[in-house]
Parts: sequence; structure tokens; C-alpha cells
Amino acid sequence: MGKPSSKSRARLIGLGAVSGICGTIAMDMLWYSRYRKGGGKEAIGTWEFARSVTGWDTASAPGKAGAKLYQLVARQPAPGSWARPTTNIVHWLTGAGWGIQYSLLRGTAGRDRWALGLLLGPSAWITSYVVVPLFGLYKPIWKYDARTLAKDLSAHMLYGVVTAGAVERLS
Repeated sequence: MGKPSSKSRARLIGLGAVSGICGTIAMDMLWYSRYRKGGGKEAIGTWEFARSVTGWDTASAPGKAGAKLYQLVARQPAPGSWARPTTNIVHWLTGAGWGIQYSLLRGTAGRDRWALGLLLGPSAWITSYVVVPLFGLYKPIWKYDARTLAKDLSAHMLYGVVTAGAVERLS
């Protein structure tokens, strides 16, 4: 296979971003369903768009990762008012980013694209337990119980299957 043109590469990036967002929505719906079954009371919009995040102490790991990145680049702490938008932006960009990677790599997998699709979710999952602890935002993987890891893995597997399916369907 030859080198893709910049036009086809741009198409693959867009396709991957849209598909990654579809996967993120699916994963978030699973997490929201679990949240509600566990007694959570927030409405879907409040929960999904982190309306309860009022500062860095209440931001999720994606938001805190964005704050750390900002501090590395700007050499000053991110303003507390940025916690909610940063949480949302990093969350959605992460989902889109994994979709873009899948879309770009998919062409190299040939007839075994289905295997690459099945590996997408677990790859994102294990990366979060390897990379995010380096930022001090997660504990190392061995400090989590099997139930927590299994629930998180199942959500990431759903993300991967939906993202890969969306890439295939939209291609």
C-alpha cells in the first residue's frame, strides 16, 4: 500500500475523530447507567458535562491531566475556572484521539481489521493505567481491585467496538 495523500489522511483523521466521539458517547452512556443504578441523582447533561466540577479538586483525571499539561507549557498553574472546560475538552479529545489512531492504523491491518478493532478498547484502557499514574492522577494498576479494573475494561471494550464499528460503517 502506498503512502496516503494528505487529502485521504485528512479524511481518515476526520473519520476517526467522529468515530471516537461515537465510542465515547457509548462508553459514557454505560458509565452513566452504572452511576444511576448505583444511586446517582444528577441528570445526564449535568453528569456528562461535569457541571459539578467547580475547581481542580473536583475535576476528573482528564481535567487534572489537562491542568498538568498547561502548567508544563505555561509554567504557571491553570486558573481554577478552567477546571470544568478542561475536564470536558480533554475527555472528548481523548476519545477522538484514540479514534483517529485507529482510523489511521486500520488500513495497515488488511483483512485482520476486526482484530485491531477488538484491541482498541483494551489498548486505551491499559494506557490509562500505565501513563496516567506517571502524572500522579491514578494509582498504579496493581493498587486497584479486580472488580474496578473489570468494570473499567468493559467500558473501554465497548468504546473500542463502537469506535471501530463506526469507522467501518462510515468508511
